[in-house]
Amino acid sequence: MRIGELARRTGVSERSLRYYETQGLLTADRTPGGQRTYGEWAVDRVIRIQALYAAGLHSKKIAQLLPCMRDTDGGPSAIATARLVADLTTERSRLDRLITDLLRSRDILDEAIATASEAPLRGAGPS
Repeated sequence: MRIGELARRTGVSERSLRYYETQGLLTADRTPGGQRTYGEWAVDRVIRIQALYAAGLHSKKIAQLLPCMRDTDGGPSAIATARLVADLTTERSRLDRLITDLLRSRDILDEAIATASEAPLRGAGPS
């Protein structure tokens, strides 16, 4: 598939896809005219890249991690090192802390909403 179709199917801009390629996160074959083409596997890869970015990982860490993950076209490379596993474990702990903080913030908001709902609402309508 061409870059435009990959962008459409994943909801990621063509510019981002080209950036992923420069960062070593995505590879493309080239037509004789120089246009990028991707296999079906690229859809899954781009979705994973987006999820990892959303989790707060940077492109260098994602580049290390991707070869250790399975795409729809087969198994991972066997390049995982103890250092990479430790780094990923640290990232997971960071995410756990963020989730805990977000849940705490949501609980505080729920309490404020409940308290505000019990009080007579002022200024809600025309005077």
